[in-house]
Amino acid sequence: MSFEDNFLQLAEEVPPVYLPPPGQKYRYWKRTGSLVVLSGHGPRWGTEFRYKGKVGREISLEQAYGAARLTTLNLLQTLRQALGSLDQVDEIVEVFAAVNSAPGFTEQSKVLNGCSDCLVAIFGERGMHTRMAIGVAELPFNIAVEIKMTVQVAIQS
Repeated sequence: MSFEDNFLQLAEEVPPVYLPPPGQKYRYWKRTGSLVVLSGHGPRWGTEFRYKGKVGREISLEQAYGAARLTTLNLLQTLRQALGSLDQVDEIVEVFAAVNSAPGFTEQSKVLNGCSDCLVAIFGERGMHTRMAIGVAELPFNIAVEIKMTVQVAIQS
């Protein structure tokens, strides 16, 4: 199966496409050569953020894993908009996550497993990536996690 088929097989888990409002002073994604860099995304379902609160207090580790997975699916929806198809992906290079952490919560890497597991499920070996997860005091809209990603894509000739 193709990467696109693997993604679409998740049907009920795939969030609707979200396009940021016009007039923003940043881009949701930017391509330079064979790299596409995706801005930070959160656990959004359409226009609604899910998984709001501090991980380790209002949000359990299991819920935060789900937040990272949903965020990854949003990143992939944006990547599909940028490329036309996930079959253009050569490999996932890097992911970086900020976890809205309660004091004393130190399992940010386990939260990011929700992203890593999703990427490997869709892209196999090409979904293996470098990564970093940090705990932060606050995130926009009080979301539990924000993730950015860098992807290498096939060069169009």
